[in-house]
Amino acid sequence: MAGMGNSLRAAALLAFVVLSILVSLLISSVQQFGGTVSYVSNATVAADEEEFASLRGALIHQLSERRKEIIPLLLPDYHVDGGDENGLPGDSPRSLHNVQTQDSTLDYSLWNEIAHGSRKARMDEMDCDSLVDMQAVEILGSGYTKLGVKVNLAGGQPVALKLVNEQGIDMGKCVEDFRDPRGCRELVSYKLKKEIVLLQRLQHPNVIKLKGHCAEGRGGEDGRVTVILEQGNPLQMIQLLQSPWEDRFRVCLDLVRLLHFLSDSPLGSVALLDFQPRQFVTVSGQLKLTDLDDASAAETSCRTHADCTLQFPHRNFTVLCSARGMCEGLNEKRNIYNAYRYFFTYLLPHQAPPGFTHLVDHIMNSTGELKADINQTLEAFEHILLLYKSGLHLDNLPPSIIGDYAVMRGMGTSGSAAYRCWPSYSQQGCVLSVHGAREAAFICNSHSQCSSFTLTGRKTWTGRVLASFSSGFSHLVPDGTSEVYVKKAKAPEDAAVAREDPNGRTQPRPSR
Repeated sequence: MAGMGNSLRAAALLAFVVLSILVSLLISSVQQFGGTVSYVSNATVAADEEEFASLRGALIHQLSERRKEIIPLLLPDYHVDGGDENGLPGDSPRSLHNVQTQDSTLDYSLWNEIAHGSRKARMDEMDCDSLVDMQAVEILGSGYTKLGVKVNLAGGQPVALKLVNEQGIDMGKCVEDFRDPRGCRELVSYKLKKEIVLLQRLQHPNVIKLKGHCAEGRGGEDGRVTVILEQGNPLQMIQLLQSPWEDRFRVCLDLVRLLHFLSDSPLGSVALLDFQPRQFVTVSGQLKLTDLDDASAAETSCRTHADCTLQFPHRNFTVLCSARGMCEGLNEKRNIYNAYRYFFTYLLPHQAPPGFTHLVDHIMNSTGELKADINQTLEAFEHILLLYKSGLHLDNLPPSIIGDYAVMRGMGTSGSAAYRCWPSYSQQGCVLSVHGAREAAFICNSHSQCSSFTLTGRKTWTGRVLASFSSGFSHLVPDGTSEVYVKKAKAPEDAAVAREDPNGRTQPRPSR
């Protein structure tokens, strides 16, 4: 009974939080929606029984169709491939037609796994009880179907919730068409239910982690379904464009790794039909897909090659129609080209290290013309990563370049005369990632303001060291994790090394 009480309490709290957010941030929409509901109620009462039965029947049909989309995704070895090993379309044991005509008891058994949350015991998920005493923080976004809310759970853990957007276009149009708010909420919630299943089936480091879900009522038939996700930061393309190339490369690499997984996932080849940057977030710098309701695991059937055309605003591509009557690799190629036009074009070429220019150009050409498959594309990205982490691309730098600098190990600087460079890891100075002292010396030589640099103990995601460049400093201070390099032509003969007096004040060490 205590568990049921907590669930009811969580459900009530969730409803209150959502209502409060909608009232405060979407007040005008709420007023308009209220007027619509009033009209709907009057219209429903006035409608004759025949019209009501017709509308109800149409809504039930829509609910059935949405349910049929989800049930196959619950089958552990289901692939939407349209054919069997003999190339006969529709004859695969797990084909869509076959699954939809299976015994209804099997369908309900599978459906109950998601509707009643019976997967929780196997997946260590959160449920309605986890939402007790949560605190709403902010709205993360709202769309046609869903509302995203950031909340802090009772223990302080931040999570993201996805709910039906009561003021969304999908909900409004459904109520207008069917005059049944409760039935429409259930219909619209099928996108959330589908997303829950997809997140369970498509687990990958670059897919947002599903922490659980809360289905209010008996299996969530009234549409009050809440998806609980790990909290991420929305991908900000403008901010990313101003970031160091290494961070931009990471986003592109993560995306390619994701697409490689989706090309041969547990559901087969999956296409992302909505490939906008807003579908992604970052978690501790790692790119993650957060919106899967528009993902499709169905390959396109065909009779001729002309049926296998990919149409984009400025380019069209045609793939081959196989003997099985399927457009081979269409989903994979769609994903690659969308990655090229939404991500690679903006993030990859600009300020790429000189040693990688030809490799980046090759990636841009092969993906922009769809000449490479996802395996070849991933191989090209991983090759760049290997070179970047190992420093092999710096072999042309003369070893003697570091001989122009005097090094003070175990030291840092104080009173540095910082200058700015772009892009930098710090807005207050020039901080760049380097493989080591040789690359840092090369960079310092290319900056007219630079007279010294410090290799810090901090590292980037690739393991490269952060180096701080400056035009001078007042004195040195002990720092066991840093090394200071000063151009010999500008190095003072009596470089002052700081020491602390008994009172903790920093005093320059007398020169010899």
